[in-house]
Amino acid sequence: MSLSVTLAHRFPGHVLDVAFEAPAGLTALFGQSGTGKTTIVNAVAGLLQPDSGRILVNENVLLDTTRKIDVPVHRRRIGYVFQEARLFPHLTVRQNLHYGRWMTGAKVMDDAQIIDLLGIRPLLSRRPGALSGGERQRVALGRALLSAPELLLMDEPLAALDDARKAEILPYLERLRDESGVPILYVSHSIAEVARLATTVVALDGGRIARAGPAAEVLSDPDVVPALGIRDAGAIVSGQVLQHHDDGLSEIALSAGSLLLPRVDCPVGDRMRLRIAAGDVMLGRVRPDGLSALNVLPVTVESLRQSSPSETIVKLRAGEDALLARISNRSVSRLEVAPGLALFAIVKSASIARRNTDGSAG
Repeated sequence: MSLSVTLAHRFPGHVLDVAFEAPAGLTALFGQSGTGKTTIVNAVAGLLQPDSGRILVNENVLLDTTRKIDVPVHRRRIGYVFQEARLFPHLTVRQNLHYGRWMTGAKVMDDAQIIDLLGIRPLLSRRPGALSGGERQRVALGRALLSAPELLLMDEPLAALDDARKAEILPYLERLRDESGVPILYVSHSIAEVARLATTVVALDGGRIARAGPAAEVLSDPDVVPALGIRDAGAIVSGQVLQHHDDGLSEIALSAGSLLLPRVDCPVGDRMRLRIAAGDVMLGRVRPDGLSALNVLPVTVESLRQSSPSETIVKLRAGEDALLARISNRSVSRLEVAPGLALFAIVKSASIARRNTDGSAG
């Protein structure tokens, strides 16, 4: 299953001009506010008529302005989950779910499978007013899936939730990505969400695509930092859980060594991926001694990109993984940082927050 999008649309003072392919899995549209993320998903859903474009889902043409094809919204077989759950307040959870089935009459997954996937069986007899924000969003997801979509659109689905509710629903979104078989186009301004959930990232900047491709490659590309924002620069690495220590730390094996993190909810032997922010990586010419930092990895400098008048993003090779470090220009000069230089990367274990880890890297 795949999505192919080519769009051009002009707004006052702004032009959107994009073309990308979204393969199976979760494709995240990421960028600063006003870059066109919601415009893209609305065009895919049929809620916005672009000036020109072509949209295909699984080779089915939904829009082709040249051939004057524009499939009506209700025939596009697309599920849309908004920031707010938009459930019917007078219906129970079970009745809200059945509404999704009634809208199409089609059936790809049975009710029980979706209910168990989203963990909403205990909620079936309740009304939306008696649910938490995270529970309402899970029900909204279930209703969208029961409409038998060929594609699921999610526009900032966690933006209205507090941190506790986000932590509640993220594991269900991971299961949805891995088990539903429905490709997902996901809009977010949160780099932590994108790093945890995305298999593919389309980074937008000024209405155009700065870079598109596998999440680990895009997020670790220094040239994409302006689109992501300097404070959000970082890289995704994957590893295997080696051990859970008695002092509350988990040991994760990476291709370049191992990391000690605050305990992760992942069994020993499982693979996981995690995000390491560029601002949380220090560099040294020699292996440090006498520091509180527990994580030290041998790295090699691949490239440098000045990100501001005072800072530089350094791309590093750590075994088979890429890391980014954000350091001052003065440190670049003092350490004589240049491509090919062997260094040591120091990462504080506490800097890799739970929200930046995903126990389903596969």
